[in-house]
Amino acid sequence: MANHLALNYCPQCGSALQERNAYGRVRRYCPICDRVVFRDPKVAAGVLVAQEGRVLLIQRNNNPGQGLWSIPAGFVEYDEDPAFAAARECLEETGLEVTLTGLLDVIPSDGLSGEASFVVVYLGQVTGGNLQAGDDAERAAFFAPDALPPLAFASTRRALDAWSRTAFERRNSLW
Repeated sequence: MANHLALNYCPQCGSALQERNAYGRVRRYCPICDRVVFRDPKVAAGVLVAQEGRVLLIQRNNNPGQGLWSIPAGFVEYDEDPAFAAARECLEETGLEVTLTGLLDVIPSDGLSGEASFVVVYLGQVTGGNLQAGDDAERAAFFAPDALPPLAFASTRRALDAWSRTAFERRNSLW
């Protein structure tokens, strides 16, 4: 099992949590509130934008992965649609407005070191704006698939691989 920070106190009342068998495994439990405290996954959303055979990446200005590159992405707020979050993050980090054209992949991760537990990756097309790094991006640029900079996350590599496969399948489709 991954080495996550321990849940020690109830987020509702602040009492010390105990362990108990619940829903098929040992979970943290608050004896005062009489409730199981679940560790919820953190979800991120991103967009893979391709233009003239090149993909849009941002150089991260913060950890995790500071100085390395990833697709424009970020955490989904608790009350936010992941598709909206993906388009919002792209605008904030690259200055580009996008229209989402489909779902590329849902990529699991261990969620350690500040990374998301799941990344929902959409495909997108530029519809406006000007390319310029913003928010927590140091730089933003388009790269050819065979000339990628060092990548920050395995999820970015997996998204790029999925995009390459779907592009190959579209080029070789009989339809």
